[in-house]
Amino acid sequence: MALAASLSAAACTTRQQSRAATRSRGHTTRCAATPYQPLATSLKAAGAAAAGMAAALVLVVQPASADLNKYEAAAGGEFNIGTARQYGEADVKGQDFSNQDLQRSNFTAADARDASFKNSKLQASYFMKSVLARANMENADLSDALMDRSVIVDANLRNAILQRAILTRSDLSRADIYGADFTNALVDKTQQMAMCKYADGVNTVTGVDTRKSLACGSSRRFKAAAPSDPEGPQVSESEKAAFNASTAVYRQ
Repeated sequence: MALAASLSAAACTTRQQSRAATRSRGHTTRCAATPYQPLATSLKAAGAAAAGMAAALVLVVQPASADLNKYEAAAGGEFNIGTARQYGEADVKGQDFSNQDLQRSNFTAADARDASFKNSKLQASYFMKSVLARANMENADLSDALMDRSVIVDANLRNAILQRAILTRSDLSRADIYGADFTNALVDKTQQMAMCKYADGVNTVTGVDTRKSLACGSSRRFKAAAPSDPEGPQVSESEKAAFNASTAVYRQ
């Protein structure tokens, strides 16, 4: 209402200033009984009223926003707290991520050339379109990781666990896969054939033979091996419980 009154007073002032011209044409201009105010004063009053309304809205919304931030800050994986760290499109060349719990972390499109992830937990992490050339992932657990369209050339994957990992359209040329476990991983046929030429070793954690996990020498078994295959090896209940225990809990 204050805004409407101010605008009405400003309009009335303008009409009063043009009263002489109006009378010369035989018309009479009347305004509402509003005290005379300059136009600048009227607009200033209108601005003050609008600012007051905005402040009232901020006071109403602020408690809800504060509660939300409190729960986010207390939960794992937010604001670089917990295991789910954010390195999407980051330049992390040569950085040391070894011996860390980085489950569900995001390295999408990151430049991680020569970086070390040795002995780290990277279950369900995101490495889509990332550059992992010469990266050290020895003994890393990359189960359920999304690693499609990635450059993993000359990388060290010795004894790594890549069960159910997505590696479609990724380049694993010359990667060291001795003892790596690719059980139910989704790998392009051309990459699978190339790795089978030199695949060897047994994973010391899962006890799975690398060649067997890649279905080397059996196109039928390779065709059936996929993350969505109901007949293939399934995730154990202990693995499910461990993964669920690592996820963020926002409310008890």
